[in-house]
Amino acid sequence: MPLIERRIGLLFFAFAGLLCVALVKASYLGALRSHSLQRAAATQQVAEVTIPAPRGTIVDRHGVELAVSQEAADIAVTPYLVKDPGKLAHTLAPLLKRPESVLLEKLVKRRSGFEYLARQVPAARADRVTKLRQDGIQIIPRTQRAYPRGWLGSQLLGTVGTDGKGLSGVEYARNGVLRGSDGQRREVNDALGEPISMRDTTPTQAGQTVQLTIDTPLQDEVEQVLAGVGKTYRPKGATAVVMNPRNGEVLALANWPRVDANDVGGAPAYARQDRAVGFTYEPGSTFKAFTVAGALQERAVTPHTQFQLPVNLQVADRQIHDAEPRGPETLTVAQILAQSSNVGAVKIGQRLGARRFDSWVRRFGFGKTTGADLPGEEQGIVLPLKQYSGSSMGNLPIGQGQAVTPLQMATGYSAIANGGILRPPHVVRAIGERTVPAPAGRRVLSKPVAASVRRMLEGVLAAGGTASEAAIPGYSLAGKTGTASKPDPVNGGYSNSKYVASFVGFAPARHPRLLVAVMVDEPKGAIFGGVVAAPAFQKIIGFALPYMGINPR
Repeated sequence: MPLIERRIGLLFFAFAGLLCVALVKASYLGALRSHSLQRAAATQQVAEVTIPAPRGTIVDRHGVELAVSQEAADIAVTPYLVKDPGKLAHTLAPLLKRPESVLLEKLVKRRSGFEYLARQVPAARADRVTKLRQDGIQIIPRTQRAYPRGWLGSQLLGTVGTDGKGLSGVEYARNGVLRGSDGQRREVNDALGEPISMRDTTPTQAGQTVQLTIDTPLQDEVEQVLAGVGKTYRPKGATAVVMNPRNGEVLALANWPRVDANDVGGAPAYARQDRAVGFTYEPGSTFKAFTVAGALQERAVTPHTQFQLPVNLQVADRQIHDAEPRGPETLTVAQILAQSSNVGAVKIGQRLGARRFDSWVRRFGFGKTTGADLPGEEQGIVLPLKQYSGSSMGNLPIGQGQAVTPLQMATGYSAIANGGILRPPHVVRAIGERTVPAPAGRRVLSKPVAASVRRMLEGVLAAGGTASEAAIPGYSLAGKTGTASKPDPVNGGYSNSKYVASFVGFAPARHPRLLVAVMVDEPKGAIFGGVVAAPAFQKIIGFALPYMGINPR
């Protein structure tokens, strides 16, 4: 008995000692560490979740959706909580559409507390990941940008990054109104991690709708026409701009090669560029209209002023000649423009003089951006007057030695078409319920001079003009062809094999309502603007005129 009693006594004292230790530990935790433990419990059971705001929709002038936001999620992992990385990688690979080896590499990073497995996973697939109930997997709500029209206007619309910010195009230019404001949600979970309550502490504010001036059927037609140019002439690229010259609205802006807006990363960098604003080229003969317009406004010439044109014209160390062989002849200013005579245009430029010519180049907006509401706009290259050489007036009046963008050319021709007002082009028509006013313009030509240039440009599409085959029965058209050699950056001078073919025109000629500019970079098999670009103009304007309800005249 004494032995049993001693053992019972020892057990009693042992349990009493353990109880004392527990009481001391409980007192320590309750009195000294209560606040830190409460915070720890709160971090495990209470979470502040960011609720992404839906990005505003981009629509065309008729309300057709071009860019929308869809629910998505980022899938992340805390690697050291994953019990079987190999099995989980095998399960997630088809859901996340990522290689199993890539996922496994992230899942075995035991020293990492956080790793993204996939970004912007569509909601349906993210829900399937949620239902796996795998330890360590986090589902972070996001939104995903989607483009219902696929390839249409992708370079114009631009792209959005994984962080929800616009990176290019309209998405970038109007990111401030499209993005909206994210909200905050407070979630309380039980010990098993199941939510028992949630409350939105800060509501989300969706981004505003941005309505463009773009007309979707017209945009689609322009892209189809450029695809035909691409198939026939296999150029490096092609661009077309359709504008309302009266108010500067851009009705279509297309680039070829086309890019899938839902898979921009799969296209080469050159194709992703919006060349209407970001590509500069020497305009060639399309620039002659501005040389003539300036000379007319300065009263240095009239449409009927005659010039005796030699076969070759010596200007300093340069010999100027026309594209087609001819003998000496006498042509009026109107004929010079219609037949695109280089010698004649240089003589008109010389009559105008270097100083006045330079002022007119700048007056039409060349050498600076147009002020369009599009990002990435180049200002082009205009030679300062003090850097003119003896031969400058032998090449500048015919569009060589200076660089422009397609949008600059369309804008300059719009001033001729609308009666002399140079107005910045624009693609945004409304933001939310607010109509965006058209940018103010400035007069660069008098109405009579603008009308005179329009009449002369009709001759380009008339019999004997450089684009006579681009005429459309019943409609009066006006425009100008351009063919320019590209500078050779390796050997200097100009290339003998690389050209830019272009055409800028409008209709109806006397009271224009539509303007189309086409630029084709490095066409193969043919190089002349009248052969490569003018037929594209004809197809675009031939569709647009009846589509817009513009009657023949």
